Amino acid sequence: MLSPTMVVLALVVFYPLVAAMRESFYESGQRLDADGFVVEGEWFAGLANYAGVVEQRFVNAAFNTTLFTVVTVALEVVLGMAMALLMRRAFRGRAFLRAGILIPWAVPTAVAGLMWKWIFQADGVANTLLGTDILWTADGPWAKLAVIIADTWKTAPFVGLLVLAGLQIIPSSVYEAARVDGSTSWQTFWRITLPLVKPALLVAVLFRLMDALRIFDLPYVLVGPRKQSVETLSGLIWDEATRVHYGPASAYGTALFCYIAVIAFVFVKLLGADLLSDVRSRGKEARDVA
Repeated sequence: MLSPTMVVLALVVFYPLVAAMRESFYESGQRLDADGFVVEGEWFAGLANYAGVVEQRFVNAAFNTTLFTVVTVALEVVLGMAMALLMRRAFRGRAFLRAGILIPWAVPTAVAGLMWKWIFQADGVANTLLGTDILWTADGPWAKLAVIIADTWKTAPFVGLLVLAGLQIIPSSVYEAARVDGSTSWQTFWRITLPLVKPALLVAVLFRLMDALRIFDLPYVLVGPRKQSVETLSGLIWDEATRVHYGPASAYGTALFCYIAVIAFVFVKLLGADLLSDVRSRGKEARDVA
């Protein structure tokens, strides 16, 4: 029953992955052979392409990728939780509020990047409101901040949507019992809402981690290519590939794949252990009640 799915995965995932890993050990172009003639083709280069992993440009791209991931995911979790709690409330006009909150997530990333690029222009809305003359989209720390703001605006609603789905399955009787017991709003959130919504929240964080580690289009559209302050690993891979440096590009892509795989493995292990402990504790409580 699973064979059609496995065939599709083998064609669209495993084969490109193996081909990229194989390409990372080869170089292509022109070189001199043993007789001094210029020959063109590809040849085995061993680990030469992986030497670039320790170079400054790759280290800088890895730092930018990690910085964007940590900061944006942290901000999106906080804002997404607030959005979910707000969307969960029953009030007049809630449907319009939900639609307004989810619109940024529905906007294509390239379009969002262009929109924020206009906002962050020297004579744009941001400088007009702040009364400053900051060059947001130039290469520098302000460019990092611009990417963080734009990415948080774009994807915080996604976290809010997943958290909202987790909030919807919490029985209202739990909150009624908390009000009867005299719990404050903070106690209700910390002791009831957060523990019960934690599985959905952790899944949202995992999805965002995987997505943020591959960030490419937003910095590319908002700031531009080959900008040191916002160049990510995906941007570096794209730049090497467009310059027909397929060996280094494949090596960097393999390194990025390993980086993401390690993060995903550690997070899934922690997530699985957390969920398993919750199931065991609930099962123990059910046996005690019985």
